[in-house]
Amino acid sequence: MAGYLEEYGVADARRTKIVWWLVISGVALCIGVVVLYLTYRTWPAKRQAQRFLDDLGRRDYQAAYRDWGCARSCPDYPYDRFMEDWGPHGNFLEPSGAAVRKARYCNGDVIVTVKPGKGKDAYLWYDRANGTLGFAPWEDLCDPHIPAPTAPPQSP
Repeated sequence: MAGYLEEYGVADARRTKIVWWLVISGVALCIGVVVLYLTYRTWPAKRQAQRFLDDLGRRDYQAAYRDWGCARSCPDYPYDRFMEDWGPHGNFLEPSGAAVRKARYCNGDVIVTVKPGKGKDAYLWYDRANGTLGFAPWEDLCDPHIPAPTAPPQSP
């Protein structure tokens, strides 16, 4: 009779331990997936911007123009205008020593901040739909809210 109650509750304890391990593993997996998503959702934008900077550094302006998203030509941004901005005497950055500083997710696309070798930062817009670069509409902001003008106070 001594062995009759020895196994009482052992199966329930084992089942409880298995359920706890499954719950903890599931939560850890969900947290890991969220962290990986938040970390790597801007990775294609960083890679495209770095490729663009590498092409500028090699002075391969045709490849940089393709990286910009103009495989043939862009009617809104012709090659001569591109050369004025990004060419050897460009307005934006010195390609030697330029690097991608950060990338921020913004309205479904990405704003990439490029730190030049000298000068001020350049802000690029990465369109996730077609994988092209462009100028960011806002500097280091995501869709800034512009307050509506208020009416001047009325005098009595």
